[in-house]
Amino acid sequence: MLKILVCVRQVPDPEYPFRIDASRTGIEPLPRERYRMNRYDEFALEEALRIREAFPGARIDAISVGPERAARTVERALAMGADEGIHILLGDDRYRMPRETASLISAYAGGEGYDLILAGVMAEDDMQGQVGPMVAVLLDYPWSTAVMSQKLAPNDRRVDVERELEGGRREAVALTLPALLTVQSGINRPRYPALSHVLRARSQPLVTIDEKAIAPPEAWESVVCLEEPAPAATCTFLSGSAPEKAEQLVRLFREKAFL
Repeated sequence: MLKILVCVRQVPDPEYPFRIDASRTGIEPLPRERYRMNRYDEFALEEALRIREAFPGARIDAISVGPERAARTVERALAMGADEGIHILLGDDRYRMPRETASLISAYAGGEGYDLILAGVMAEDDMQGQVGPMVAVLLDYPWSTAVMSQKLAPNDRRVDVERELEGGRREAVALTLPALLTVQSGINRPRYPALSHVLRARSQPLVTIDEKAIAPPEAWESVVCLEEPAPAATCTFLSGSAPEKAEQLVRLFREKAFL
Protein backbone atom coordinates (compact mmCIF):
# COMPACT_ATOMS: atom_id res chain seq x y z
CA MET A 1 0.00 0.00 0.00
CA LEU A 2 1.29 3.42 -1.01
CA LYS A 3 1.70 5.66 2.04
CA ILE A 4 1.82 9.44 1.66
CA LEU A 5 2.48 12.05 4.33
CA VAL A 6 1.47 15.66 3.75
CA CYS A 7 2.95 18.39 5.95
CA VAL A 8 0.46 21.18 6.68
CA ARG A 9 1.14 24.36 8.62
CA GLN A 10 -1.17 26.76 10.39
CA VAL A 11 -0.48 30.42 9.58
CA PRO A 12 -2.09 33.76 10.49
CA ASP A 13 -4.67 34.87 7.94
CA PRO A 14 -3.07 37.89 6.21
CA GLU A 15 -6.52 39.43 5.75
CA TYR A 16 -6.43 40.41 9.43
CA PRO A 17 -4.00 42.89 11.03
CA PHE A 18 -1.44 41.64 13.51
CA ARG A 19 1.10 43.27 15.80
CA ILE A 20 4.62 42.40 16.93
CA ASP A 21 4.61 41.27 20.56
CA ALA A 22 6.40 42.94 23.48
CA SER A 23 9.47 40.70 23.14
CA ARG A 24 9.79 41.71 19.46
CA THR A 25 10.49 38.09 18.53
CA GLY A 26 6.98 37.09 17.41
CA ILE A 27 3.46 38.36 16.89
CA GLU A 28 0.73 38.77 19.44
CA PRO A 29 -1.65 35.77 19.58
CA LEU A 30 -4.71 36.10 17.39
CA PRO A 31 -8.21 34.66 17.88
CA ARG A 32 -8.40 31.03 16.73
CA GLU A 33 -10.56 31.90 13.74
CA ARG A 34 -7.83 34.15 12.35
CA TYR A 35 -5.52 31.24 11.60
CA ARG A 36 -5.81 28.94 8.60
CA MET A 37 -3.95 26.33 6.60
CA ASN A 38 -0.94 27.55 4.64
CA ARG A 39 -2.11 27.98 1.03
CA TYR A 40 0.96 26.28 -0.41
CA ASP A 41 0.22 23.19 1.67
CA GLU A 42 -3.27 23.03 0.17
CA PHE A 43 -1.65 22.38 -3.21
CA ALA A 44 0.47 19.62 -1.67
CA LEU A 45 -2.60 17.97 -0.13
CA GLU A 46 -4.55 18.22 -3.37
CA GLU A 47 -1.68 16.54 -5.21
CA ALA A 48 -1.75 13.70 -2.67
CA LEU A 49 -5.50 13.30 -3.22
CA ARG A 50 -4.98 13.07 -6.98
CA ILE A 51 -2.29 10.44 -6.48
CA ARG A 52 -4.73 8.40 -4.38
CA GLU A 53 -7.31 8.67 -7.15
CA ALA A 54 -4.75 7.35 -9.62
CA PHE A 55 -3.65 4.56 -7.26
CA PRO A 56 -6.68 3.32 -5.29
CA GLY A 57 -5.78 2.02 -1.87
CA ALA A 58 -3.13 4.65 -1.24
CA ARG A 59 -3.21 6.16 2.25
CA ILE A 60 -2.80 9.85 3.04
CA ASP A 61 -1.76 11.14 6.46
CA ALA A 62 -1.58 14.86 7.27
CA ILE A 63 0.78 16.15 9.95
CA SER A 64 1.12 19.55 11.58
CA VAL A 65 3.44 20.92 14.27
CA GLY A 66 1.87 23.62 16.41
CA PRO A 67 0.10 24.62 19.61
CA GLU A 68 -3.39 23.44 20.50
CA ARG A 69 -5.06 25.68 17.91
CA ALA A 70 -3.17 23.92 15.09
CA ALA A 71 -5.53 20.94 15.50
CA ARG A 72 -8.02 22.94 13.40
CA THR A 73 -5.61 22.84 10.46
CA VAL A 74 -5.24 19.06 10.75
CA GLU A 75 -9.03 18.77 10.87
CA ARG A 76 -9.17 20.89 7.72
CA ALA A 77 -6.85 18.38 6.03
CA LEU A 78 -9.22 15.56 7.04
CA ALA A 79 -12.13 17.56 5.65
CA MET A 80 -10.30 17.86 2.34
CA GLY A 81 -9.87 14.07 2.21
CA ALA A 82 -6.83 12.94 4.23
CA ASP A 83 -7.28 9.56 5.91
CA GLU A 84 -5.64 10.37 9.23
CA GLY A 85 -4.42 13.49 11.01
CA ILE A 86 -1.34 13.77 13.22
CA HIS A 87 -0.81 16.76 15.50
CA ILE A 88 2.57 17.24 17.13
CA LEU A 89 1.48 19.42 20.02
CA LEU A 90 3.71 22.29 21.07
CA GLY A 91 3.51 23.56 24.63
CA ASP A 92 3.46 27.24 23.71
CA ASP A 93 3.07 29.75 20.89
CA ARG A 94 6.80 30.38 20.56
CA TYR A 95 8.00 30.49 16.97
CA ARG A 96 9.99 27.37 16.05
CA MET A 97 12.84 27.66 13.60
CA PRO A 98 12.70 25.35 10.54
CA ARG A 99 15.20 22.84 11.95
CA GLU A 100 13.13 22.37 15.11
CA THR A 101 9.95 21.76 13.11
CA ALA A 102 11.72 19.46 10.65
CA SER A 103 13.25 17.43 13.48
CA LEU A 104 9.84 16.82 15.06
CA ILE A 105 8.28 15.77 11.75
CA SER A 106 11.16 13.49 10.80
CA ALA A 107 11.18 11.89 14.26
CA TYR A 108 7.58 10.80 13.71
CA ALA A 109 7.82 9.97 10.01
CA GLY A 110 11.03 7.95 10.29
CA GLY A 111 9.32 4.88 11.68
CA GLU A 112 6.13 5.01 9.61
CA GLY A 113 7.44 3.80 6.25
CA TYR A 114 6.11 6.60 4.05
CA ASP A 115 6.75 6.23 0.34
CA LEU A 116 6.22 9.90 -0.43
CA ILE A 117 6.22 13.06 1.68
CA LEU A 118 4.69 16.22 0.25
CA ALA A 119 4.84 19.79 1.54
CA GLY A 120 4.14 23.26 0.23
CA VAL A 121 7.08 25.05 -1.33
CA MET A 122 7.13 27.52 1.59
CA ALA A 123 5.04 28.89 4.44
CA GLU A 124 3.19 32.16 3.96
CA ASP A 125 4.28 33.61 7.28
CA ASP A 126 8.07 33.17 7.28
CA MET A 127 8.56 32.23 3.58
CA GLN A 128 11.75 30.31 4.38
CA GLY A 129 11.00 27.13 2.41
CA GLN A 130 13.42 25.10 4.56
CA VAL A 131 11.31 22.59 6.50
CA GLY A 132 10.69 20.23 3.58
CA PRO A 133 14.34 19.88 2.49
CA MET A 134 15.44 19.55 6.13
CA VAL A 135 12.97 16.70 6.71
CA ALA A 136 14.37 14.97 3.62
CA VAL A 137 17.95 15.34 4.84
CA LEU A 138 17.10 14.06 8.31
CA LEU A 139 15.34 11.02 6.81
CA ASP A 140 17.99 10.55 4.10
CA TYR A 141 15.32 10.85 1.37
CA PRO A 142 16.01 12.19 -2.11
CA TRP A 143 14.09 15.43 -2.59
CA SER A 144 13.05 18.09 -5.06
CA THR A 145 11.66 21.57 -4.51
CA ALA A 146 9.21 23.84 -6.38
CA VAL A 147 7.64 20.86 -8.16
CA MET A 148 5.23 21.83 -10.95
CA SER A 149 4.27 18.32 -12.06
CA GLN A 150 4.89 14.75 -10.97
CA LYS A 151 4.47 11.29 -12.45
CA LEU A 152 4.54 8.56 -9.84
CA ALA A 153 5.45 4.94 -10.64
CA PRO A 154 5.10 3.01 -7.35
CA ASN A 155 5.89 -0.37 -8.90
CA ASP A 156 9.19 0.99 -10.20
CA ARG A 157 9.80 2.85 -6.92
CA ARG A 158 10.25 6.06 -8.90
CA VAL A 159 8.76 9.53 -9.28
CA ASP A 160 9.55 11.82 -12.20
CA VAL A 161 9.06 15.53 -11.57
CA GLU A 162 9.39 18.87 -13.27
CA ARG A 163 10.53 21.66 -10.99
CA GLU A 164 10.43 25.39 -11.53
CA LEU A 165 13.66 27.35 -11.94
CA GLU A 166 14.25 31.08 -12.14
CA GLY A 167 13.23 32.77 -15.36
CA GLY A 168 10.42 30.33 -16.09
CA ARG A 169 12.75 27.44 -16.88
CA ARG A 170 11.95 23.85 -15.89
CA GLU A 171 14.18 21.04 -14.71
CA ALA A 172 13.25 17.35 -15.05
CA VAL A 173 14.33 15.14 -12.16
CA ALA A 174 13.88 11.40 -11.48
CA LEU A 175 13.81 10.36 -7.82
CA THR A 176 13.84 6.93 -6.21
CA LEU A 177 11.13 6.29 -3.61
CA PRO A 178 10.87 7.02 -0.76
CA ALA A 179 11.20 10.70 -1.64
CA LEU A 180 10.09 14.15 -0.57
CA LEU A 181 8.65 16.86 -2.81
CA THR A 182 7.82 20.48 -2.03
CA VAL A 183 4.97 21.55 -4.27
CA GLN A 184 4.70 24.89 -6.05
CA SER A 185 1.40 26.75 -6.35
CA GLY A 186 -0.27 26.31 -9.72
CA ILE A 187 0.39 22.56 -9.92
CA ASN A 188 -3.35 21.96 -9.41
CA ARG A 189 -6.53 23.53 -8.10
CA PRO A 190 -7.33 22.49 -4.51
CA ARG A 191 -10.83 21.08 -4.14
CA TYR A 192 -13.51 22.28 -1.80
CA PRO A 193 -14.13 19.84 1.09
CA ALA A 194 -16.98 17.40 0.51
CA LEU A 195 -19.74 17.34 3.12
CA SER A 196 -19.07 13.69 3.98
CA HIS A 197 -15.43 14.47 4.70
CA VAL A 198 -16.34 17.54 6.76
CA LEU A 199 -18.67 15.45 8.94
CA ARG A 200 -16.01 12.76 9.34
CA ALA A 201 -13.39 15.34 10.29
CA ARG A 202 -15.59 16.64 13.10
CA SER A 203 -15.81 13.26 14.78
CA GLN A 204 -12.54 11.55 13.87
CA PRO A 205 -9.95 11.80 16.67
CA LEU A 206 -6.48 13.04 15.82
CA VAL A 207 -3.23 11.30 16.67
CA THR A 208 -1.81 13.82 19.14
CA ILE A 209 1.84 13.59 20.18
CA ASP A 210 3.37 15.90 22.75
CA GLU A 211 6.63 17.42 21.52
CA LYS A 212 8.27 16.37 24.80
CA ALA A 213 7.68 12.72 23.91
CA ILE A 214 9.85 13.20 20.82
CA ALA A 215 12.64 15.06 22.64
CA PRO A 216 12.94 18.12 20.37
CA PRO A 217 16.49 19.12 19.43
CA GLU A 218 18.42 21.95 20.97
CA ALA A 219 17.76 25.16 19.05
CA TRP A 220 20.63 26.30 16.85
CA GLU A 221 18.98 29.56 15.86
CA SER A 222 16.69 32.14 17.40
CA VAL A 223 14.81 35.22 16.28
CA VAL A 224 16.69 38.29 17.52
CA CYS A 225 14.20 41.00 16.61
CA LEU A 226 11.19 41.68 14.42
CA GLU A 227 10.61 45.15 13.04
CA GLU A 228 7.88 46.65 10.94
CA PRO A 229 9.07 48.38 7.76
CA ALA A 230 9.31 52.13 8.04
CA PRO A 231 6.45 53.78 6.16
CA ALA A 232 7.56 55.38 2.93
CA ALA A 233 6.49 58.89 2.05
CA THR A 234 4.82 57.64 -1.13
CA CYS A 235 3.10 54.69 0.53
CA THR A 236 -0.44 54.57 1.90
CA PHE A 237 -1.54 51.75 4.20
CA LEU A 238 -5.20 50.76 4.04
CA SER A 239 -6.88 49.53 7.20
CA GLY A 240 -10.18 47.81 7.96
CA SER A 241 -11.99 44.84 6.47
CA ALA A 242 -11.57 43.71 2.86
CA PRO A 243 -14.71 45.60 1.65
CA GLU A 244 -13.57 48.74 3.49
CA LYS A 245 -10.11 48.51 1.95
CA ALA A 246 -11.68 48.08 -1.50
CA GLU A 247 -13.75 51.24 -1.03
CA GLN A 248 -10.68 53.18 0.10
CA LEU A 249 -8.70 51.91 -2.89
CA VAL A 250 -11.41 52.94 -5.37
CA ARG A 251 -11.58 56.39 -3.76
CA LEU A 252 -7.81 56.80 -4.06
CA PHE A 253 -7.88 55.73 -7.71
CA ARG A 254 -10.55 58.33 -8.43
CA GLU A 255 -8.61 61.03 -6.60
CA LYS A 256 -5.53 60.21 -8.70
CA ALA A 257 -7.66 60.13 -11.87
CA PHE A 258 -6.80 56.48 -12.48
CA LEU A 259 -10.53 55.73 -12.89
